[in-house]
Amino acid sequence: MTTENVHIRNGVSWDEFRKAEPGFAETVEQRFKKYTHHVLATLRKDGSPRLTGLEADFRAGEMWLGMMPNSLKALDLRRDPRFAMYANPGSGTEMDGGDVRVSGRAVEVTDPEEIAVWAACAPDGGLPEVFHLFRVAVEEVVRVSIEGEEIVFRTWRPGGPLRTIRRGNDDAPPREDPVG
Repeated sequence: MTTENVHIRNGVSWDEFRKAEPGFAETVEQRFKKYTHHVLATLRKDGSPRLTGLEADFRAGEMWLGMMPNSLKALDLRRDPRFAMYANPGSGTEMDGGDVRVSGRAVEVTDPEEIAVWAACAPDGGLPEVFHLFRVAVEEVVRVSIEGEEIVFRTWRPGGPLRTIRRGNDDAPPREDPVG
């Protein structure tokens, strides 16, 4: 596939994110790979949110979203490509690996050759004959974790540095780690 280093609308490819912040990208990707099913947020026709389950696929420098034909989430993304995807948090309250979210725009892949190449490399081989395929244009990546007595927010947006904000369980204001 020829999708490396392609700027997609307002976002960037997964590969560009990985090149900008390799360690953070690896942590986020592994968090998504830990469980199969995640939560996708899309926008309905009336602008209200829709939450549905979905799997994420990371291949060829991209994050991919595949959907059944004419599923409501696919129709939502065709109408308004904005989305957020939250990695399955797992069971319990231990924040197993932290909370991870990727948001951006889902760009539908309609080229039959590109779809065929993607489908041929599908790990389970159990794809339906017809499906929607979207390439993620990353606009923001967030990880929230607990470190000692602090809640730690790490955020990245294209063109900017990885930001780390820490907050304790008291009245003190949040503080940001120096960049670099």
